[in-house]
Amino acid sequence: MKKVCMISLGCPKNLTDSEELLGSLCSSGGCQIIQDENKADIAILNTCAFIAPAVKEAVSEIKKLINLKKTGRLKKIIVCGCLVEREKEKLKKKFPQIDSIVSTRSLDKINLAIEKNGSYLENSGNRLISPDYKLRLTVKHSAYLKIADGCDNLCSYCLIPALKGRFRSKSMEMVINETKALIKTGAKEISLIAQDSTNYGIDLYGKPVLTELLKKLIKIPKLKWLRLMYVYPDRLDRELLKLIKNEKVICKYLDIPLQHISNNVLKAMNRKSTEKSIREKIAEIKKIVPDISLRTNFITGFPGETEKDFQKLLNFIKETEFNYVGIFPYSKEKGTTAFNLKYQIPDKIKRKRVNLLIDAQSAVIDKINGRMINKTARILMDNTAYGRTFQEAPDIDGSFFVTSEKNLKPGSFVQAKIIEAMGYNRKAIV
Repeated sequence: MKKVCMISLGCPKNLTDSEELLGSLCSSGGCQIIQDENKADIAILNTCAFIAPAVKEAVSEIKKLINLKKTGRLKKIIVCGCLVEREKEKLKKKFPQIDSIVSTRSLDKINLAIEKNGSYLENSGNRLISPDYKLRLTVKHSAYLKIADGCDNLCSYCLIPALKGRFRSKSMEMVINETKALIKTGAKEISLIAQDSTNYGIDLYGKPVLTELLKKLIKIPKLKWLRLMYVYPDRLDRELLKLIKNEKVICKYLDIPLQHISNNVLKAMNRKSTEKSIREKIAEIKKIVPDISLRTNFITGFPGETEKDFQKLLNFIKETEFNYVGIFPYSKEKGTTAFNLKYQIPDKIKRKRVNLLIDAQSAVIDKINGRMINKTARILMDNTAYGRTFQEAPDIDGSFFVTSEKNLKPGSFVQAKIIEAMGYNRKAIV
């Protein structure tokens, strides 16, 4: 029996692909899945290639696997995912030690890639379907469920449409059945993910139907937390916000990628939002769901971003008090429309702006932490010592160190008093 090791890079959306790949291998038989590439016969590397640092990480992993193969410990290297989609046949020419490459839209060919070396780049179909089986790579009580893939937004800085293709959704029936299957494996928290969750269903039903999907999912027994990731502000309506407010199963948490607040930059990014629409949407969210936890991402150093544009973004972060913010320097990616824009910002200025934004968000976190002290929160334990409230998504946000006289079990909910909070190091006591 072949020993196979999976190395999954990148975001949760990539992780779900890795889970499906492993599930396919397990279902077909003949493979034993192990965690240590040093003891594997075959290594599968599922890559991210969204921006240059992700490409660099993927290449570093490829070189590491090639060195293992040279020692004779590893017999076969298979590279999957976005780097394959970005480089295609060039990847095998650059690294001839790779035995098979599989693109993001041909992942169902993984069994063929195991048996026969070669390139699997053809599109297996535009329809997105649920896997027959997934081998979970997350903790037992928390799972990701990809409800759609691809993207139609065509932001000028982004390669996702080129790498992942057009937006395509799973049917409601598929998502419901997959949710039930995840719950049977022990999942209490399910995070719904897509490149644009609020666009869910438009390709199948002629309009976005995320709210209708949620209404069906919250009726499924034993589902405790349902979390929404990658929610675009332009399609976030009052009906969805009221559902979040009124339904206990849906976490009062939204991951909303905003990217900037200056109209000049937003227009250059080909974003649909404006400063006015963003500010109005944030106000609406907080009015309808006052205790909402908001996460967002911002890009600074975009071509043409003036000092005035940057100061507007800096002040917006200070004023709005997001619970969590991801801050990234603009990455110039070949194949995007922004690649050829004039007025590229020097790296030195980009780094300075990133640090100033991080400092501003750190001050916001200090304020939020101050309001936490001595409050009681419901915490989902990820292990015996650390857990999260509804305000923290798995893997990307903070957590709480929880102390108790009783043994705390992973996957259990506890009521705990928050006694200390410094940055993202927070403590609570049961």
